[in-house]
Amino acid sequence: MKRTVSKLLVLMMVLASFGCSPKKDPAPTTAATEKAQIEMELPAKYTQPVNEGGGTVESITYMAHDYLGDGPDLEKQANVYLPAGYDPSKKYNVLYLMHGTDGDQDTWLKGESLSQAKNIMDHLIAEGDIEPFIIVTPNGRATALSNALANDRYNKYAYELRNDLIPYIDSHYSTYADYDENGYDLTAAREHRAMAGLSMGGMQTINIGLCECLDIMSWFGAFSAGGNVYDASKIAKVVGESGYKVDFFYNICGTEDPVYWFASAAAKNLAKNSDSFVDGENVLWHERPGDHDFGIWNLGFYNFAQIVFHGYDAPVEK
Repeated sequence: MKRTVSKLLVLMMVLASFGCSPKKDPAPTTAATEKAQIEMELPAKYTQPVNEGGGTVESITYMAHDYLGDGPDLEKQANVYLPAGYDPSKKYNVLYLMHGTDGDQDTWLKGESLSQAKNIMDHLIAEGDIEPFIIVTPNGRATALSNALANDRYNKYAYELRNDLIPYIDSHYSTYADYDENGYDLTAAREHRAMAGLSMGGMQTINIGLCECLDIMSWFGAFSAGGNVYDASKIAKVVGESGYKVDFFYNICGTEDPVYWFASAAAKNLAKNSDSFVDGENVLWHERPGDHDFGIWNLGFYNFAQIVFHGYDAPVEK
């Protein structure tokens, strides 16, 4: 018996010398509680549907006022992504995700676009990389019937977002807001709301979300922000005077993108212009070789989906 035990011990020592010693099962990890890591390329598997399950996308119709005139209320459409296993008894954070100039409510989650937002979300949730959250993709024009100038239609959307869409979502889905049809405090759940968008939607995220709706949301993502976007000095002034904290403001733009100048003027040196932002803590400028397309926007969404409602503490490659 002793010789048998001795041989076993020798075998274990030999195995250990080759890195093959018996190991304990690793402790369970909780990836969704760890800080996000910024990736330079979108992993290929995130462009494919998950093997099983996945979230659902449903269309909604809500009533919106005409904030550009005195016209009648309008029916507007939006899409809502509900994560797999959506449970009305739980509370969910909400991301309002905006399209570009030529897009609409279907750009990110439906239609023939090259968006991988649903596949990305399904994979991140299935692998436990993020806590599930709801995504709302509206038509970001203030009204579909107005002949107003394009900038007015996009900028005035702040009123519809605040007064019409967010209350609809809070009243129909299980969010952190304490909804009351007679009026409620949207500010109470601001840390549980986010806004992000591509191109013109990135401009709206900055001009509308960050600079007009900071009292009701605190996470922001701009992907190739274009158009009449505010520059860093304007953002710094408005945010600094608001009295509200920005949890995170993530930016990405391709270096060959025609809107690079606008996007970089808004965010690249924002921390140098404002005490409200600290590079890597609550603001991040991320540029990669690329143009004005979903090659950049899908990567931006992938990174932002891991930062939003969560945080970030890793350096980014320049």
